[in-house]
Amino acid sequence: MQHVRSLALACAFMAAGIGFASANDMPVIKVEMKDGMIIPEIIEVPANTRFKLEITNTGTSPVEFESMELKREKALAAGSTSGIVFRTLDPGTYDVFDDFHPEAKAKLVAK
Repeated sequence: MQHVRSLALACAFMAAGIGFASANDMPVIKVEMKDGMIIPEIIEVPANTRFKLEITNTGTSPVEFESMELKREKALAAGSTSGIVFRTLDPGTYDVFDDFHPEAKAKLVAK
């Protein structure tokens, strides 16, 4: 019965011209973190658009991608990859850093 309700709701949205964006439709921006470095140091992302940051720790120690302004953080073990999905960001520049390696800093620029 739940499946029928979901299908009916999806049909209603489609009839109204409201679509569903799949994960494959959003831009994916790749970021590398490695033993005290964030690569690239300027991370360009689309403003006012849903997107995913795909973060890979290529280093030998844990890292934590963090931004106080964006209220986001993601810890990763050495050799792992994970993502953070952003619904939208206003245009601007946001500071990001590695909480485990305070010298590692970058800027996320939404434009």
